[in-house]
Amino acid sequence: MKIETPWSHPYMFLALLLALMFVSADLATADSRQDAETAVTRLLKANAVEKFPEEMVTLSDVYGVALRHVQGDDLDSAEKYFQMVLQKARIIEAKIHGETELPPLKTLGPPAEEVVSPPEEEAEETIPDSPLEPQHPLSRPVVRSSGHLIGAKGVYQVVKSDTIRSVAAKLGVSQSHLRRMNGLPPKVVIQTGQKLAYDNRKIVPRQVRDGIIVNIPDRTLYYFQQGTLVTSLPVALGSVVKNDKYVWQTPVGKFKITAKLKDPTWTVPSSIRNEMEDQGKDVITSVPPGPENPLGKYAMKTSIPGILIHSTTRPGSIYSFSSHGCIRVSPSRMEEFFPQVKVNTSGEIIYKPVKLAVTEAGRIFLEVHDDVYRTGTDIGAEARQMVEKQKLSGMVNWGKFNTVIKQKRGVVEDISL
Repeated sequence: MKIETPWSHPYMFLALLLALMFVSADLATADSRQDAETAVTRLLKANAVEKFPEEMVTLSDVYGVALRHVQGDDLDSAEKYFQMVLQKARIIEAKIHGETELPPLKTLGPPAEEVVSPPEEEAEETIPDSPLEPQHPLSRPVVRSSGHLIGAKGVYQVVKSDTIRSVAAKLGVSQSHLRRMNGLPPKVVIQTGQKLAYDNRKIVPRQVRDGIIVNIPDRTLYYFQQGTLVTSLPVALGSVVKNDKYVWQTPVGKFKITAKLKDPTWTVPSSIRNEMEDQGKDVITSVPPGPENPLGKYAMKTSIPGILIHSTTRPGSIYSFSSHGCIRVSPSRMEEFFPQVKVNTSGEIIYKPVKLAVTEAGRIFLEVHDDVYRTGTDIGAEARQMVEKQKLSGMVNWGKFNTVIKQKRGVVEDISL
């Protein structure tokens, strides 16, 4: 059905945009304004108004906001909205040309740190109410190659043998998150067929062209190919143990995949053998392939000594801090991930408890995790610095900002004014 709006006619839309473009033209000095005008003119010539009327109306609205900031002599905010116009125009232009993979957007901050998410309506996509088996594709985060906000809000239907712990591991959320979202008591026993709401959206912490990023606080592995995020996996990482004798925390640093092993033999490190002895257990030096091998069926060696990316015999431990430093992946996900990665693939383990994203429509999202390894990170100061760096202070609901910082729930929160 054709959408009828005051701007449905292309000439009326053109008249509106031209009028907006020349309001207070002498005050607009940012180069991005000229770029935005050029992009809009190009879309009008391509008949975008008839092809994508709703998107073009949104574009007009954002452009109008930019010009109102120009009139108010708030050039920093105007610059931000002109950038949004450019991004929206780029997406519409790609649709016109039938592109399925879009080149990188011009971000509103350093691309390796503060990233720009896709439109809010995409991020809010809900997974249908249906049972999600571990290998069911809908049990995985929805990866969007055109932006930097992944995952979904959805409803999970409990299947036989599920527990709160196993469901949280499947979905890549914490057990407390599931209990909080569904009003469940601490020691609840969930029932087959029961529906559990969840939100496993995450902000991608860093972009690379090719390779692996593991962010410790959000317990997630991100895998990129040719600038596109192709896989994201909830993982288990090193426990918080760090003392004079043992350090089980996963270390940060760059690495390369040095070998890929199917049905590996686990050679037990001396540190874990010492722990076995201290705990009065039988000391094991190696474990052959099979169901008792904690490495599972697949393992990838990294150039960081002692650190593997491997499947596990404890899938319920995923999305926790419970390993001796290695990066555990659920068996079903590792089955798919293992063939994708080649020897010499580069990667980096990072520690980023605070992440920020801005949508095209100007919505600001903040994701805050606890400083689980007690690195001394001032989370509040880091989050505020991100906001100020992107010149978003006037667009933030600071009351909500402070609440998100205080709660540290590790979920994406809208902190827009």
